[in-house]
Amino acid sequence: VQLVESGGGLVQVGGSLRLSCAASGIAFDDYAIGWFRQAPGKEREGIACIGSSDGVKYYGDSVKGRFTISRDNAKNTVYLQMNSLKPEDTAVYYCNARYPYDTRDYWGKGTTVTVSS
Repeated sequence: VQLVESGGGLVQVGGSLRLSCAASGIAFDDYAIGWFRQAPGKEREGIACIGSSDGVKYYGDSVKGRFTISRDNAKNTVYLQMNSLKPEDTAVYYCNARYPYDTRDYWGKGTTVTVSS
């Protein structure tokens, strides 16, 4: 099983980035996919999630209205569109795949986002 995040980088305040999470080795359609982030010195925070079968989306309060999660099951990929970026969005962003019916749970290695003011 492999989850590979990409799309991170350096962006100015107010800018946008689109992160991708490409999955392999799992029945992608069956997994809920979440995005988490961890800023230096802080705990990992869940920011967005999209369901497997129903595609229901959840957003954390810190990103609601600015970030959009989507999935393309044909490409085994989940995206996180990030707009109106703020310095406090600076973090390592991780992708998580969770099977809703048992304990199968997988993580990517992360991609770094830095928002400069």
